[in-house]
Amino acid sequence: MPSFKNIFKVVGAEQAPQPPAGEGGDVMERIRHDIESNKILIYMKGDPSFPQCGFSAATIDAFNDLDVPYATRDVLQDPELRQSIKQFSNWPTIPQVYIDGKFVGGCDIVLELHASGELRTLVDQAIKG
Repeated sequence: MPSFKNIFKVVGAEQAPQPPAGEGGDVMERIRHDIESNKILIYMKGDPSFPQCGFSAATIDAFNDLDVPYATRDVLQDPELRQSIKQFSNWPTIPQVYIDGKFVGGCDIVLELHASGELRTLVDQAIKG
């Protein structure tokens, strides 16, 4: 299980690109655009340098341990996004992780995948693809 030793270390973290002005005004379209535009995207509470919940912190720690670039969205900055991402994925909690356009799951699933080595495989396939 990953430790919290690198909780504030941000490796390759970047903000997901915003849809062009005038496009993607609908929050579901913005979500689709974000997921399609980023190999690894994490919807979280806070940002990688200052996660606002332990589950978001643990998820970020797992990706920092892999030393791969990822993008994030802070759902606390946008209440509509916070509700809509739950509807989009049909998953009730935050954080939510998308790799290569596919919903992977939340913190518990990410930590299990990380512990088994499967997260590294998913990330490597996404980055190479």
